[in-house]
Amino acid sequence: MKTIELKRILAGVLVVVAGALLVWFAGPQPAAVDMAKIVRGPMKVEVEDRGRTRVRHVYTVSAPVAGKVLRTPRYVGDEVAADETVVAAMQPMAPAFLDARTREELQAALVAAEAGIELAEHEIHRIEAAHDFAQGELRRAEELARRGVISSKTLDKARFDAETGNAALSSAKAQLDMRRSERASVVARLADRSPAAASDDSDWRIELRAPVNGRVLRIVQESESVVQAGTPLIEIGDPSDLEVVTDLLSTDAVQIEPGAAVRIDGWGGAPIRGRVARVDPAGFTKISTLGIEEQRVRTIIDLVDPPETWSRLGHDFHVIVHVTVWSAEEVVAVPVAALFRKNDNWAVFAVKDGRARTTSVEIGRRNNHAAEVRSGLEACDRVVLHPSDRVEEGTAIAERVIR
Repeated sequence: MKTIELKRILAGVLVVVAGALLVWFAGPQPAAVDMAKIVRGPMKVEVEDRGRTRVRHVYTVSAPVAGKVLRTPRYVGDEVAADETVVAAMQPMAPAFLDARTREELQAALVAAEAGIELAEHEIHRIEAAHDFAQGELRRAEELARRGVISSKTLDKARFDAETGNAALSSAKAQLDMRRSERASVVARLADRSPAAASDDSDWRIELRAPVNGRVLRIVQESESVVQAGTPLIEIGDPSDLEVVTDLLSTDAVQIEPGAAVRIDGWGGAPIRGRVARVDPAGFTKISTLGIEEQRVRTIIDLVDPPETWSRLGHDFHVIVHVTVWSAEEVVAVPVAALFRKNDNWAVFAVKDGRARTTSVEIGRRNNHAAEVRSGLEACDRVVLHPSDRVEEGTAIAERVIR
């Protein structure tokens, strides 16, 4: 009898359990969601962008005159000493080739110059003869004047003729020198010199020396070439005196003050500390990779950490800068992934008694990961991350278990 009653009790229990399981599986299941806890702690807002390193003072050695610059004896990275190390050398250029018309004009000018020389030589011969005659007349006049045969006026006339002839002879000789110089100039212009002949001027050269102590950063003109005055040849600087330059969006730049802390990474080594030295007062337009016009502002950053920590960095290296715009030590922060818009306000799904409850929040500063909570949530509250369309007001939820 007892056995039969025990079986009935067990059968009843099984029916109740089966019914409960049926109700459980047939009813709606709690939505599996990711959750996060609201925490209180330090928070900061940063502006992130790409930048590059550069030597603070770069000196460009340029060609002082037009000429032929020789192949540089230096390589990138070579150490140079101010006013001692030769970084470039220059020689005169070979003359340009003459076109047919210019050659014909010069040849005609050469014939004219030679004729002018001949004319000047004959003129000298004529003047020399007249000068010799005037000198003889002067000697005779002086002899006759001593004997009182001629007047002083006749003697003065003889002296005047002699002095005039002497001056005319000097003028004629100068004219001959000028004609010979003109001929030499035309001959020089007619002389086509090959590059091999131009190398004979190797004794006439200009040596350009380093203006400062440092290293060669870039060789602009490496091979031998003919350059104009002012052409950049080589760049020199001190790699141990680095700064970082970045072009920030103007909307970000207005939030940054000189002296703001900067974290520099993305260069292949440990993060480096920096400090904003200057934010330019003028912006410029830059086209992004998507073809969008952006107003950018150049910002200069000094490196704070000792050089030993960034000794592998060099001129024009790529880095990522994180400029601190705002920071606080005690802030109630909610993950940005939990926020969504409700009308004109921000809201979250707070977890209360296993159900999602829509909660309006007022947020302040925010970064890529979290937002400052000014009202609506307290520390240790739990919120739903990335709420899907399955989560609504009052929806039963359970935290997703990642296996």
